[in-house]
Amino acid sequence: MLSSELTNMVDAARKHGWVLEPEALRLLAATGVPVPRFAWAKSKAETLASAAAIGYPVVAKVVSPQVMHKSDVQGVQPGVPDGERLAKVYDRFRGLPGFEGVVVAEMLSGHELIVGAKVDFQFGPVILLGIGGTAVEIYKDTATRMAPLKARDVESMLTCLRGSRLLTGHRGFAAVNIPKLTEMMLAFSNLVMELGDRIESIDLNPVFCSPERCTVADARILLAPQG
Repeated sequence: MLSSELTNMVDAARKHGWVLEPEALRLLAATGVPVPRFAWAKSKAETLASAAAIGYPVVAKVVSPQVMHKSDVQGVQPGVPDGERLAKVYDRFRGLPGFEGVVVAEMLSGHELIVGAKVDFQFGPVILLGIGGTAVEIYKDTATRMAPLKARDVESMLTCLRGSRLLTGHRGFAAVNIPKLTEMMLAFSNLVMELGDRIESIDLNPVFCSPERCTVADARILLAPQG
């Protein structure tokens, strides 16, 4: 069950219509959905210190209630190699509208997946799992199930994906950790059920899955309009 602190955090985000990414990552982590090591840094000194603690290279992302789609304003910088480059990225981000700091996060690797949820007016909460990466818009290789999920639902979703062999091992490519993926999907399903009618949709894109773990790299939570 969500703590009152997390519930209040979500409700406070209604003024924006969506949950800022560092708060979304915190919400996911608190409910058992794996996220990278990250920090919400609100000054250049904090940004550099956070990156040093996490270890280079890092990903830097702008935090702003006025910037939902960060890539549209070049608000994401992956593979930042050192403090000198990160300081320049911080200075550029600081000029973006509504700047409230920087998310500094560890770099992830593995197969890219997309995971999402929406509240359908007829069926209620629906969970999506799909193959991600650069061709995601071309192939649209996804499967959906109604929440709450059970382990057998996740297995069924994987079976339905045309690219499932990429995940289970194919021609020398290592299989992803299916138990970890299942755990992540079940934890995400539980979160969706907990949030209920507070949300309109959640997008976790990308989710990186490797033989060791499955971890959410980016999260967007859109809140339902108040009645």
